[in-house]
Amino acid sequence: MAGGGLVISILALAFSRRTGVAAPLLLLALGVLASFIPGIPAVHVSPELILTGVLPPLLYASAVNLPVIDVRRNFAMITWLAMVLVVVGALLVGIVVHLVFGIPLALGVALGAVVSPTDAVAATAIGRRLGLPPRVMSILEGESLVNDASALVVLRSALAAASVGTFSLGGAVLDFGWAVAGAILVGLAAGWLTVLVRQRLADPVLNTAISFVVPFVAFMPAEEIGASGVLSVVVAGLVTGHEASRRFTARDRQMEHTNWMTISFLLENAVFLVMGFELMDIIDAAREESSDLRIVSLVAVVFGLLVVIRFVGVAGPLLMDRRLRSDRTSRRRERIKTVKQRLDEFDPATTREMERLDKARHYVRRHSADVAFALREPLTGRSGLVLAWSGMRGVVTLAAVQTIPVDADHRNTLVVVAVLVAVVSLMLFGLTLPPMIRRLDLQSTDPAEKQGDFFALMKQMAAATTEQLGPMEDLEIAGERIDPELAESLKHRFMPILLGHIQHLRTSKPGAREQSLLVQRLYLDTMREALLVERSIGAYTSETYRSAEALLDREEQRLNAGI
Repeated sequence: MAGGGLVISILALAFSRRTGVAAPLLLLALGVLASFIPGIPAVHVSPELILTGVLPPLLYASAVNLPVIDVRRNFAMITWLAMVLVVVGALLVGIVVHLVFGIPLALGVALGAVVSPTDAVAATAIGRRLGLPPRVMSILEGESLVNDASALVVLRSALAAASVGTFSLGGAVLDFGWAVAGAILVGLAAGWLTVLVRQRLADPVLNTAISFVVPFVAFMPAEEIGASGVLSVVVAGLVTGHEASRRFTARDRQMEHTNWMTISFLLENAVFLVMGFELMDIIDAAREESSDLRIVSLVAVVFGLLVVIRFVGVAGPLLMDRRLRSDRTSRRRERIKTVKQRLDEFDPATTREMERLDKARHYVRRHSADVAFALREPLTGRSGLVLAWSGMRGVVTLAAVQTIPVDADHRNTLVVVAVLVAVVSLMLFGLTLPPMIRRLDLQSTDPAEKQGDFFALMKQMAAATTEQLGPMEDLEIAGERIDPELAESLKHRFMPILLGHIQHLRTSKPGAREQSLLVQRLYLDTMREALLVERSIGAYTSETYRSAEALLDREEQRLNAGI
C-alpha cells in the first residue's frame, strides 16, 4: 500500500506541474476516490503521530533551506502574519462560533486555532513556477513555518481551558509567551550543538543519521518544558541552514539538501493522501451529531471569517508601510550617510581600532543593502493581493484538529468543519491563484539580470580573494613560490571557472598537480569566506548567493575527487 501511495504522489506531482492544479488538492481527491475501491482497508492515522512524528521533520526541511537574511528582512511582516493574525483569528472564530452556534468558547477557540495557520506548500510551488518576486516567496515560507507554532500553542491553551470549563485570556497569553521564549532557547541550543557535532564528523553516514534526528532533538525537550516544540524545530533548522555554509563540506550540504527535499515530498504527500482516505468516514461521523445544514453553515461562516481576517490583516501593514516608506527610507539614508562620513574621517591608531572600524563599515554596508532591498523589492498592492490569496490550509489543520479529545462535545463536527475548510481553501485558492498571478503580471527577476548579479558577485569575491592572497604568481606553497607556468595556467583556466565560465584545468608537468590542488583549495576557501561576508551584507538576492555557493561546492567536490 505504501508503494501505491508513492506512485500516486509522483503522478499527482507530475500532473500538478503540467496543469497548475495544487498537488495537495489532487492527493486529497485521489485519496477520497481510492477509499471507495472495494477491498481497500480503512486507514486511520493517529494525530499524535502526525504532530510528533511528521510535523517536526516537515518544518525542519523547510527551515533548513530558508535563508536567515530573508527572515531578518521580512521579520515584521512574518511576525504579524504568523503570530498576530493567527491569535486574532483563533479568538474571533471562537467567539463567533460560540455566539452563533452555541459551541463552548474554549472549543470554538480550538477550532479557530487549527484553521488559522496557512500552509504555503501549494502557494510556493505555484509561485516558483510562475515567477513570483523573491520577497513574496520568502514571506510565505517564513509565515508557514512560524504560524504552525502559534496555532498549536493557542490550541493547547484552548484544550486545557475546555477540560476545566473556563477560558482565561491572561493565562493563554502567559502560556504563549513562555512557549515562544522557551522554544527559541531550546532551538538555538539544539541547532548549535548538532552543527558542532556534525562539523567534526568525516563519516557521511553518521552525519546524515544525526541530521535526521535534529528535528526531534529540538522538538522533544521543548515540549517537556512546556514550550513550543514546532517553533523550536524551526529555530534549529534556521541555525543549521545558516551555519551549513561555514561549517559543513560541499558533500554534506548537497546530501542535506537532497535528503530533506525527499523527506518533505514523501511526508507532505502522505498526509494529504491519508486524509483523503479518512474524509468520508469523518463526514459520516459528523452527520451523527449535526445536521448537514449546520455543518455547511459552520464551514461557510468559519471560512468567510478567515478570508476577511486574511485580507484585512495583509492590507493593514501594507497601507501603513506605503504611507511611511518614503520618509523612513530618507531618514535611514541620511543616517547611513552621516555614519559613513564619520567612519571615513576616523583615523585608527591601533590594530583594535582598525578591527572596530572594519566591523563598523561592514554594518554600514549591510544597512545600505537593506535600504536598497526595500527599494528594489517593495511590497506593492499586487504582491499584497497574492499574499492574501495564498491562504490555503494544509497539514497542520488536518492533523491538529484530530487532537481534540474524543469525548469532547461536538468533536466530530469540529473535525469535519476544519477538514472541509482546508479542502475549500485548497480548491478556491489553489485553482485560482495561478491565473491571478498571471493576470497581475508581477515583476519577477529577469534571467539576464540574475546572470549579471551572479557574475558581479563572483567578480567581487575574486577581487576580495586576490586582495587577501596577493597575485597568483607571487603565491608561496611551503615557503616556495609556485611554478610560473602553473600560475599562468591557473589564472587562465581555474579563475574563469570560479567566475562562472566552465573550463577544464589540466596539469601535465610533474609536481604541478600537487601544487595545483593546494592553490585551488586555498582560493576556494578564501572565496568561500568572501561569500560569507557578502551574504551577511546582503547586497544580492538569496538566489544569487545560492548559485555562487553551488559553483564553489561543485569545484570543491571536483578537487576532492582528484580532478
